[in-house]
Amino acid sequence: MKISATLYMTDETISPVRLARELELRGFAGLYLPEHTHIPVSRESPYPGGEMPPECARMLSPFVALAQAAAVTERLGLGTNIALIGQHDPVDLAKQIATLDHLSGGRLTLGIGYGWNREEAADHGVHWPARRALVRDRMALMRALWSAEPTAYQGEFASVAASHVHPKPVARPGAALVGPRTLIGGAPGPRLYGEIAEFADGWMPVGGSGLSARFEELRGVWADAGRAAGELYVAVTAVVPEAGKLEHYAAVGVDEVIVQLPPRGEAEVLKVLDDFGRYL
Repeated sequence: MKISATLYMTDETISPVRLARELELRGFAGLYLPEHTHIPVSRESPYPGGEMPPECARMLSPFVALAQAAAVTERLGLGTNIALIGQHDPVDLAKQIATLDHLSGGRLTLGIGYGWNREEAADHGVHWPARRALVRDRMALMRALWSAEPTAYQGEFASVAASHVHPKPVARPGAALVGPRTLIGGAPGPRLYGEIAEFADGWMPVGGSGLSARFEELRGVWADAGRAAGELYVAVTAVVPEAGKLEHYAAVGVDEVIVQLPPRGEAEVLKVLDDFGRYL
């Protein structure tokens, strides 16, 4: 089981260059970064799990930060957890994702989700009740652009003509879907499991209790959709590591655990990395 790391990376935290180098040096598998473009001051949307961390309003662009991380490492995996796909122009985003995956030698994992902040999404023109369909549509359009041959796409929300476009994401031999490994984050349930089986490679749940039973439910939906059992990938994020917890995740078949680092400066983050290193 891989062990990677995440934090709310901002203009006030450790830099992506410094953190990426330290993670690779210490043997961590990857660096995952979340996304918010902005947080409207007037907000009614509740933050999942309580009070919103102030770092949500200061986050760096994950794609720019991960590009810096890619440039100073050779093996470290790079990922989003999560990217708000519905808040992007899909043609432009497809180019950014393919470029990052190409330049990093295929090290990108695309964690995606539907978001929680209605006001942020509205500023991007997202109609909230349609956000899940919008994300599905965005992914289909981007995969048309990532296809080996020029491929047109006509969707509910956007379309693209058959086009010459490069670079392509690094090919994944035997993968059912074109593009980087894509994991959907979100609360467990039949609807989410169906979406994962339809247009993703796996699940990115937030760490918590009851994962074993939920994992089995997902496996069932995955199999019913005709997907190969060995292709399902589960990366549990925002984990505060403990020996027993990590052993449990490994036992139920989790592929990757993403431990939570504090959104702090270099000295404090490296101290936590020193402590977490005993779990590698």
